[in-house]
Amino acid sequence: MGECPVCAAEVTVAKDAISGELLVCDDCGAELELINLDPIELAEAPSAEEDWGQ
Repeated sequence: MGECPVCAAEVTVAKDAISGELLVCDDCGAELELINLDPIELAEAPSAEEDWGQ
């Protein structure tokens, strides 16, 4: 289990999860990134930015 950095709800992390995996908080719907496995650390996932072909 990890803690959502947005709403502090408990977020279930699969046993076979890998660092960098994206998860969604069931309570607030925030998209989260798994930063660290031991201890479990979650952060808000960076938003996708537009690529204007540059």
